[in-house]
Amino acid sequence: MGRIIAIANQKGGVGKTTTAINLSACLAETGKKVLTIDLDPQGNTTSGLGVEKEELENTVYELMIGQCTIRESTRNTKVDNLYLIPSDINLAGAEIELLDINEKEYILKNEVDYIRDDFDFVVIDCPPSLNMLTINAMTTADTILVPIQCEYYALEGLSQLVHTINLVQNRLNPNLQMEGVVFTMYDARTNLSLQVVENVKSNLDTKIYKTIIPRNIRLAEAPSYGLPINLYDGKSAGAESYRLLAKEVIEREDI
Repeated sequence: MGRIIAIANQKGGVGKTTTAINLSACLAETGKKVLTIDLDPQGNTTSGLGVEKEELENTVYELMIGQCTIRESTRNTKVDNLYLIPSDINLAGAEIELLDINEKEYILKNEVDYIRDDFDFVVIDCPPSLNMLTINAMTTADTILVPIQCEYYALEGLSQLVHTINLVQNRLNPNLQMEGVVFTMYDARTNLSLQVVENVKSNLDTKIYKTIIPRNIRLAEAPSYGLPINLYDGKSAGAESYRLLAKEVIEREDI
């Protein structure tokens, strides 16, 4: 049975989509069969994996409103072993359309249940807000992975996210666990990055991944070429970091 990881943080610009793309690609690189679900209406994971949003017929939007099956919405990517359920701006209106649907919190889960045995990992990129789409991701997921940017306001909003995760555990998905925190955009030249890491470690009672993702120009460039970092520049510091993160995620599965 595939392990489902939702990547969530309602704070924007923390490396959430970058982590969804590159963790997925590096897991696939190890031979794992991976499905990435782009649940963000901005569709940045979709374009970051080289899929043209203008050419899409079936997306996660059509899936959630019942216009296609999960297999009809799943497509190949440029990465071996990596598949994608894409997203586009239509998803922004989905919340309103789902208002009158019974058990709307479980729409994605009910679909993913059909195919989870086909994959080793399912990675869900959540929107940068705590809305019905994020709730759907949390009811579907086994664990939540939280990217935290190494900057002054890193802890801001994190307590709200943890509160939401606890609510979902109590009311909707008792099996949901905290996968852990991964630090992103780390700049070894600044004391601030080091202080943020130490601050979070002392204030947050959760698992923290050893791998820290550096601030890296190649990571920033890769999405404009529609490639994950391991294909764009496999020798860069960013690629090596996400490979290490993928290794940690796999090892955590084996515990």
